[in-house]
Amino acid sequence: MARNITLDAALPAPARRRAPAWAWASLLVALLIAAPLLAVVVTAATRPGASFIHIATTTLPEMLRNSALLALLVALMAGSAGAVSAWIVSTCEFRGRRVLEVALLLPLAMPAYLNGYVYTWLFDVAGPVQQAFRDLTGLRYGQYWAPEIRSLPGAALMLAMVLYPYVYLMCRSAFLQQSVCLLEASRTLGHGLPRTFLHVALPLARPALAAGIALVLMEVLADFGTVQHFGVRTFTTGIYEAWFGMDDRGAAAQLAVGLLGCVFLLLALERVSRGGRRFHPTTTRHPPLRPVVLRGAKQAGAQLACAMPVVLGFGIPAGALAVLAATSGDPLDPRRFLPFAMNSLMLSGITAGLAVAIAAMMAWAVRMHPSPLRAFANRVAALGYALPGSVIAVGTLVPFGVFDNALDAWMRERFGVSTGLLLSGTMAALVFAYLVRFLAVALSAVESGLARLKPSFFAAARVLGCTPGQAVRQVELPLARGALLTAAVLVFVDTMKELPATLIVRPFDLDTLAVRIYNLASDERLAEASTAALLIVLVGLLPVAALTRAMRRSD
Repeated sequence: MARNITLDAALPAPARRRAPAWAWASLLVALLIAAPLLAVVVTAATRPGASFIHIATTTLPEMLRNSALLALLVALMAGSAGAVSAWIVSTCEFRGRRVLEVALLLPLAMPAYLNGYVYTWLFDVAGPVQQAFRDLTGLRYGQYWAPEIRSLPGAALMLAMVLYPYVYLMCRSAFLQQSVCLLEASRTLGHGLPRTFLHVALPLARPALAAGIALVLMEVLADFGTVQHFGVRTFTTGIYEAWFGMDDRGAAAQLAVGLLGCVFLLLALERVSRGGRRFHPTTTRHPPLRPVVLRGAKQAGAQLACAMPVVLGFGIPAGALAVLAATSGDPLDPRRFLPFAMNSLMLSGITAGLAVAIAAMMAWAVRMHPSPLRAFANRVAALGYALPGSVIAVGTLVPFGVFDNALDAWMRERFGVSTGLLLSGTMAALVFAYLVRFLAVALSAVESGLARLKPSFFAAARVLGCTPGQAVRQVELPLARGALLTAAVLVFVDTMKELPATLIVRPFDLDTLAVRIYNLASDERLAEASTAALLIVLVGLLPVAALTRAMRRSD
């Protein structure tokens, strides 16, 4: 009896092929990106001092508890909003679907700390909402109940409203690439859309869901502006207090290493829990997905489920900023904002392009030439997303400063010429800090896209005479275009909003929109900062809209 031989067995296993130079180069790049993290680890390898002992015996339990609870709440809210909205717009047809499909990305352009400022201004005791309620009812403060916005649940809501697009983007791409045959089989067996979503589509989209939630968790653990404004003590606030308040870099580095260990453990547990399961489709039939037409109450429910995240995460804060900008606004000449916007666009574009290229090289190196060393190096290089931007900035300046000083000393000794600081305080150093901070975003998006590609596609191209490089360029790269575009969108928008690393590493003559917002908001001039805030939102929306159209064509 003849046995069926699949294309996956037609070629030698990838591990048996000798790794080419570019695969080893990807390992070198991963180690280079991890250099600032290693600098933090080296700084932490000291005996705990009085500051760390004081933190460990007083506030560390509170920081651990608040960080864990905040991460859990944000993961639940952002994961639910992102996955459900992605499923609805991918499988249903209702009035306004195409508008909501793009509008669900709008909160990406809104920094979490801006949402915190706006909602605090709106709903605080002296804010317009409670003031209007008191004027309308005649009640005084204390005679009515109002939600406490400055709390841990309030901070979790602020973060979830702007972070759910990470889950939405990846789950939407995964749902659109799933086998229509499986979904139709589930419907044929009597399962409605909710049961098909829970029992078929969501388990198949696990790599994308896990990647999105992992990005959300790392962003939550690294957030400082929102939790500080809401008075929530977390791991990140402890790192800032040790580094800048107590002037103890060793204690701050030790806390940062503890935070990195928690994130690495979470990522490792998720990968181990997958076991040997694979999530790519087993059929070669890919008929177009026929959306289910919704009417009546179901249509209203779908519209509400997709519109609420947009209204809470973008509509209300953007509307409040527009009112503040119209009534007060920045007194600076509008023409003076052009350099801020151009600098933000330039830095974000360069970082997004480099991050996607590096992430693709690292992900394909592990896919085509699997090695525990390469996989470990990729995971370490992606840990920078879990550290606050200021820690990344200092970790970047340390090796750059060592290199500049060593080169300057060598040039003085050999040629009597001083080279000065060639890398520290330059645009190159700032872009490198961005790459360390946001490479995890691109790597997660690319890896989740590659996990949905059938290995037999690559094998079929090899059987037809393609080299490994040609098989990747002509077969797998076009199929992963949606994941690459998703990575570019996320890195671009994150770079636009990054503040701590920009403040520390940037050249003195390079100001961005985020720096302008910080300079005004730190002086409690939120009304004047609203103009720059609106600009950073508008500038961030343009590439999101353009790349969303490209993703739609790719899907």
